[in-house]
Amino acid sequence: MSEPLPVLGDWRAPRWLPGGNAQTIWPALLSRRPPAPAWRRERWDTPDGDFVDVDFIDASTIAAPALVLLHGLEGSSRSHYAVAFAHWARRAGWRFAVPHWRGCSGEANRLPRAYHSGDYAEVAWLMVRLRAWAGVPLCVVGVSLGGNALLRWAGEVGEQASAEVRALAAISAPLDLAAGGHAIDSGFNRIVYASMFLRTMKAKALVKLGQFPGLFDRQRMLGARTLYEFDNVVTAPLHGFRDTDDYWSRASAKPHLARIRVPTLALNAHNDPFVPQASLPPRGTAYVTLWQPAHGGHVGFPGGAFPGHLMTLPDAVMRWMHELA
Repeated sequence: MSEPLPVLGDWRAPRWLPGGNAQTIWPALLSRRPPAPAWRRERWDTPDGDFVDVDFIDASTIAAPALVLLHGLEGSSRSHYAVAFAHWARRAGWRFAVPHWRGCSGEANRLPRAYHSGDYAEVAWLMVRLRAWAGVPLCVVGVSLGGNALLRWAGEVGEQASAEVRALAAISAPLDLAAGGHAIDSGFNRIVYASMFLRTMKAKALVKLGQFPGLFDRQRMLGARTLYEFDNVVTAPLHGFRDTDDYWSRASAKPHLARIRVPTLALNAHNDPFVPQASLPPRGTAYVTLWQPAHGGHVGFPGGAFPGHLMTLPDAVMRWMHELA
């Protein structure tokens, strides 16, 4: 369903911020944001001999509920949405954790791999480890790439997910990776968003080549002008996919939504420049609630008078978790 949900309402963009691109860029760069939290970092060894860094905010009691956020492509605990959810957790007295995808915490990971949109095996061990840290089932928010990976995991494990989590939310997740990938590689999006992502992805790829000479074709990687081309050279082969088409097809969460067996919210704005409206699922399931407001952009949803603030998004998502999980 795409009609307004009673608990969430019909989110409307501020009059002074029209359009999906403005609602994407302004919150990330210019909206008022809460003070950055004082993170406590732990380094966790992975089952395959690598590591991930996890940033925590502790609560006054170990019995406090636990919220986990899986960040998006090239994001981190410093991303605007992570800071906003951290502020919500501090205000509510919850514990909060942001595990970083490999290579996103400021230090190159050890193995000849990185991270990708459908890495449900990575999510699986993280959920077990984070559940052990929390001592109670988790509330988990996945943002963009992190949202797709989270729902891909939930669909993969089905009923078993309830051992680790009590509720999930995917925000601006490109559930159909081919549709989202082609959208971001086209027109204005290619000039602004794709080039922004490729700048940091190529820099990390060069570091990885320094660790593992010959891992992939350096010139083809540097010559990539789209995410499709980069994924063909780097992401797909490094993570066991034949090519970009195989990766985007097998990693997409949309075909697996019907297998999810925990309360789940999928939030996608119809004017998201990364995620075409036509690619969104037309209906939810007994476990998956769709919220598809007309406006919001990509991980935007700003609120308030100019210059706006970031708390509309975590306030709405966590209200749903409280009342419907």
